[in-house]
Amino acid sequence: MRIHRSTRLAAGAALGTALLTLVPLSSAHARALPGVGATAETAPLHDDEAGGNANADDPAIWRDDAHPGRSLVVATAKEGGLRVYGLDASLVQSVPAPAPAAEDDAPGRFNNVDLVNGLRTPAGSTDVAVVTDRGNDRLRIYRIDPSRPGGPLEDVTDPAAAPVFSEDQAEINEQRTAYGLATWQDRSTGRSYALVSRRNTTDLALLELRPTAAGTVGYRLVRTLSLPSAFRLPDGTSWTPCGEPGELPQVEGMVVDPADGTLYAGQEDVGIWRLPATLKGRPVLMDKVREYGVPGTYDPETEECAPGADPGFGGRRLAADVEGLTLFGKPGRGHLMASGQGDDSFALYERSASGTNAYEGGFRVTSVSADLDGSEECDGAAALDEPLGSRYPHGLLVVQDGHETSADGSEEGRETTGFKFVDLRAVTRAAGV
Repeated sequence: MRIHRSTRLAAGAALGTALLTLVPLSSAHARALPGVGATAETAPLHDDEAGGNANADDPAIWRDDAHPGRSLVVATAKEGGLRVYGLDASLVQSVPAPAPAAEDDAPGRFNNVDLVNGLRTPAGSTDVAVVTDRGNDRLRIYRIDPSRPGGPLEDVTDPAAAPVFSEDQAEINEQRTAYGLATWQDRSTGRSYALVSRRNTTDLALLELRPTAAGTVGYRLVRTLSLPSAFRLPDGTSWTPCGEPGELPQVEGMVVDPADGTLYAGQEDVGIWRLPATLKGRPVLMDKVREYGVPGTYDPETEECAPGADPGFGGRRLAADVEGLTLFGKPGRGHLMASGQGDDSFALYERSASGTNAYEGGFRVTSVSADLDGSEECDGAAALDEPLGSRYPHGLLVVQDGHETSADGSEEGRETTGFKFVDLRAVTRAAGV
């Protein structure tokens, strides 16, 4: 049921730039959504040896309070490490992922990124970018200093930082490792945390960030929680999302509402969960993907799931995988946004302290020209509804584009990704929120 990029890339190789017109809109709902054009896009990243195995995944927006027009976008590129972009989408800094621990070990692979503003350290408060290194099952922490020679990011990870989930390097190499990420600051204590999901499982971990006297930042495990992997359907049957044998329905996209400490977690083939960021209390499935409850049969040759008949128990707004969760607007009047990879759409929900999270509308990021295409199979997203200079006086949305295209077809046959920058006011006007 999951859309595999390898399949779509094969189609792209056969059809060339005509793929631009073949966005998989699997429902009338998605086709009816308004389109919003991007204002800028980053240079394409290529997931091959020539491109440094760089694959765009997840962005975060850092605001320079002294000079908002010089704010930055920090984004993961998996084995390609980190990219830092200016508001014009130009490259400011490239940070490599760590090399393998040994020749036969997995290389560093940066999956998700989030920010902590005002992390309290012995030397004073500082802003940091926190990254899940899926290759090494660790968090990596980078101090943000726009005046730093050589680039704004400086690695301040404690060298003694331990694996998040794995017991040893052999287990790390199996890659059931740190995956999705959301940061959170407990306003009652001032402490900073990272919530981390585990690849190919339903596990979540709460980690407290621990600055050291040496100027580095480590972390300690506070507690873990596992979301369900099997579900009782209204007809009394049990359902587990189809996947490769041994793999459970994982979580990637996550965000914490700082106003009330609510964690929203996107279980890719299931839906969006709402639960306390403390990982205490009962998770609530606030919306389901359309494919919820659909049986599937895994084919090891194609590495895909063939879906069976839809029993009609799924949601209406999200097409699996659900990804790219982000928040913007004021509590009670703001919005939770999620991307639906299956039909290249974005859904908006009420950001509500009461927990209703009513659906408010949706949109798609569509092509502006042959040179500036839309967003397909979006993996990660970040929104900031604060003035960012003259380019984005009403805020910015950055979304990953899982299938970057070019007007001259030069990317044909390569797995090519990137990030799109979108005026946030254009989003709210199009979606009517």
